[in-house]
Amino acid sequence: MQQRPRYRFMRQILYPYEGDQPLSMKQSVRVMLGWMIFFPLTMSIVALVLSIILLYPLQKIVLYVIVSFLIGVFVFGLFGLLVISMSNKAARLHQTWRYPGNNNN
Repeated sequence: MQQRPRYRFMRQILYPYEGDQPLSMKQSVRVMLGWMIFFPLTMSIVALVLSIILLYPLQKIVLYVIVSFLIGVFVFGLFGLLVISMSNKAARLHQTWRYPGNNNN
């Protein structure tokens, strides 16, 4: 029975794959959702805490939390796409080095 390697908590959330094979669509969606939920949620919680500490009115608190979440979803969604594309390119390059074509020279 093959054991899965144990990763750190952050690695399990953000990129739980080895990287030797290109990611499938399902794996890519999982990585994207991890990036699009984890960091923006953290940013929103920080914005909420800072807004409460600074005694802003409720409307501003809600506005800051929503805006920080939406901006985080956009920015970290793009970072997730970058991670997926670079990982897939590296995996394809790794596969071509591992299994070279029929070079009879």
